[in-house]
This record gives sequence, structure tokens and C-alpha cells, in this order.
Amino acid sequence: MENKIKIGICGYGNLGKGVQKAIEKSKDMELEVIFTRRNPNEIENIAKIPTCKIEEMKNWKDKLDVVIMCGGSSTDLPLQVPMFAGIFNTVDSFDTHADIPEFFEKVNQKASNGGKVSIISVGWDPGMFSISRLYADSILPEGKTYTFWGKGVSQGHSDAIRRIEGVKDARQYTIPIETAMERVRNGENPELSTREKHLRECFVVAEDGADLEKIEKEIKIMPKYFADYDTTVHFVSEEELKRNHSEMPHGGNVIHIGETGENHKHVVEYSLKLDSNPEFTGSILVAYARAAYRMNIKGDNGAKTVFDVAPSMISYRTKEEIMKMV
Repeated sequence: MENKIKIGICGYGNLGKGVQKAIEKSKDMELEVIFTRRNPNEIENIAKIPTCKIEEMKNWKDKLDVVIMCGGSSTDLPLQVPMFAGIFNTVDSFDTHADIPEFFEKVNQKASNGGKVSIISVGWDPGMFSISRLYADSILPEGKTYTFWGKGVSQGHSDAIRRIEGVKDARQYTIPIETAMERVRNGENPELSTREKHLRECFVVAEDGADLEKIEKEIKIMPKYFADYDTTVHFVSEEELKRNHSEMPHGGNVIHIGETGENHKHVVEYSLKLDSNPEFTGSILVAYARAAYRMNIKGDNGAKTVFDVAPSMISYRTKEEIMKMV
């Protein structure tokens, strides 16, 4: 295929590797370069792909169609996306829901000034779940929407734990409370607090000599991540983490209960069951990178969310093929 979309990856952790695998399955794309804060010479499994330090990204201006930003939401993306949004079309998976409006404004200013498109907060939540919530609420405005995540490994929350001093590695599981889900499905329309919907369970490898009580306290009081949940912290060895928690499954459900006419109730449910959270999220990012490129060559610019992108823009299929799906 001629004129493949030229992609750069910024950040080569689990998500960056998931994006790479998705690009390999996309016939209309080509991975041109990987940017990392690590020593490029120490990164494995990227033979024949140029690898550079993040500080060198600006040298690739006008050489890439889209850069997929694969850093963490706690510290990487809030700095990196506004920094590069005016230079490249970008797609990111920023997932701190409460901070999305502020993040959008910062990115929008940079992308608009630079004439680029930046699609923010792309993934399955925010992302696919966001679309499901909007569709259900639009069709059944007299109703209520509930979102449940898990059981599964949260990349963003795991990354947030790893940023704590004294933590060597960590995995965080989000666990939905089944009784709460059943009450929703039964049409009870319950008022549920954050703590009544989910539990959080953390498996942490500490550095030698680290203060375990201090680490546990920092996790449990971390705002926007753990403070509003019942959280359990387990300290485990590096071997145990690798043996029992190396896989990254996840999933969840969006359930909307609405009424029409004379009290006719309707249940709309969208669910995901994922073997690999980073690979699925990476696949979504790649699809929206396609949209960012297409929107920009048509003259669009500024920050966007998944709500601003027509479904056909993310598809690799021709218009004729898409019409057959209607």
C-alpha cells in the first residue's frame, strides 16, 4: 500500500509495545521511530526500528504523520502531550477522568496554534465506554448510567504506585462489587458511592530497606486513584509478582437503565473482557491515530475526544466495505 501513515511511538512500556503490535497488523501504517526516556541501546525487540531519546523528538518534525503518546497519566502525559501537540498530530490515553477538561484545554491551545490534531483520552475507558455512555444517555435521557471496571489490571493505577518512592514494581487490580452490579441489572437504580462499586487490590514489590508502612499509606491516601476506595496492599517478592501477576487482563461493563412511554424499562449494556489490557488499548490508539491523520489532512486542528470523531474515520476499510456493515 502506498502512502502509509507514518507513526512514532513515545514511551515503550507495556502500552507502547501493545501499540507496536497493533501497527504491525495495520496495513495502512508504518512504525518509523520509537522515543524513550531509557537508553535506546538497551531496548530489546525493536530491530530495524530507529530508537531515540524523547529529547530528540523535535528533530522528527515533519517526518511523522502521528505520534502515539504511551506514557502514564499520573506524570508523563500531562507534561508530554502539551509539549508536543503543536509539533505533531498526537493520540494519547490520558485516563484521569476528573482532570480531562483541564487537560483538554491545555492540549487544545497547543494543537490549535500548531495546526495539528490531538485526540486525547483514547482507550476503552475513557474511550469506548465513553461512547457507550453518551449513546445510551442520548437515546434514553430518562435514565441512569453505571460503569463497572474489572476484575483486571489497571495500567494507570499500577503506574501511579510505581512512582512512589521505594516501590520497585507493582500491579493493581480493580474489582467490581458483584452485589452492586446485580442491583443495577435488576433495575433498582441504586445510589452507589465510589466505595460501594469497586475494590482495589495492590501487589507491590518494594526496594530493599524501603519503609513498607509509608508506601502503604501513600497508596491508600492517593487522591483520584485510591483515596475513595477500600484498598488492600500486599507486599510480594519480585519472583511472585512475575509468576502470579505478569498477565494484564481487564474488562468491564457500562449499564444504562432508562424508561420510555408508560414506564417501560430498558437495559443497555456494553461489556468488554480483555486478555491483554495494553494490547487492546494500543489497538484503540492506533485506530484513532488513523483518524487524527485523516482529520488533519482535511484541515482540522485542535484537541478532540472520541465524541468528535466519526466512526468511519477510525476504520481501515473502504467506504464501500463500511456501507455493507450498516
